[in-house]
Amino acid sequence: MLKKYQSSLTLTVFFTLLILYIINSNIIIKAFLDYTNIFITKLFPTTFIIFIFSNIFIEYQIIEKLETIFKNKTPIIYIVIMSMISGFPSGAKYIKDLLNKNYISKETANYLIYFTHFPNPIFILGTVYKIINNKNLTYIMYLSLIISNLLLMLLIKKPKQSVKIIHKQNEKDFSTIISESIITSLKTSILIFGTSIFFYLITIIINKYLNLQQTTYILLNSIFDLTFTITLSSLITNTPNRCLFLIILISISTLSIHIQTKSILSDTNIKYSNFLKGRIISTILAIIIFYILRSLLDILY
Repeated sequence: MLKKYQSSLTLTVFFTLLILYIINSNIIIKAFLDYTNIFITKLFPTTFIIFIFSNIFIEYQIIEKLETIFKNKTPIIYIVIMSMISGFPSGAKYIKDLLNKNYISKETANYLIYFTHFPNPIFILGTVYKIINNKNLTYIMYLSLIISNLLLMLLIKKPKQSVKIIHKQNEKDFSTIISESIITSLKTSILIFGTSIFFYLITIIINKYLNLQQTTYILLNSIFDLTFTITLSSLITNTPNRCLFLIILISISTLSIHIQTKSILSDTNIKYSNFLKGRIISTILAIIIFYILRSLLDILY
């Protein structure tokens, strides 16, 4: 009975949204194009290219080649480094890729999903820096997000790597590898774009019909979409408070990113609940680290 009411409520909400989208078609089309421009010019180029290279690296046995140096830690090191380079939700993608290739066990995958939620460095040091307009605070914020995840990695009990990496010759030719890599990367990029634009358009409708106070306006939007809310954070006049808000927003993430992660993990044995727990713990750690680093900065300067 409860599921029936939930289904009816969901249907009503989305039918109402559809009607509002039709009524406000000009606003929706403009918002769609504006967001598409932001995605294509700022987010898509870095993540898509890195996704392609990651697939190529895996197909050409980078894990096997690095194993001589890092031993059984190689898959974990690879996932952490690639996640730090490309930003979320790539951590979930890399974990799933290596799990499907049998480079890591289910236990290791569920361990990694706790802390491989790293922000894209280009996004932080580019887009976010322009909003904060303070180089020192931007670096402190970025370090807080990175260190919090790495600290969480040390706090969570690491399972024993139960999968033995089997060295085998790659039987695919380059044309097959590159085409498969492009298709896989496009699917992930489309998922990221689709969920982001879906929730962004919801915020556009909410903001049009609700006369909200500034704080409520920012907080409500922070539930749905990261990119738009980061832009809105410029309304917070106190710079340290703006940094703190962005740390919480980026670390715990918005609904669109949680949906993206859950979708990537949907056909695996990786627990989304571990990702959610990791976001909560990491956010608390990031706030503490931010205050410590900021205090050290005040002492030094």
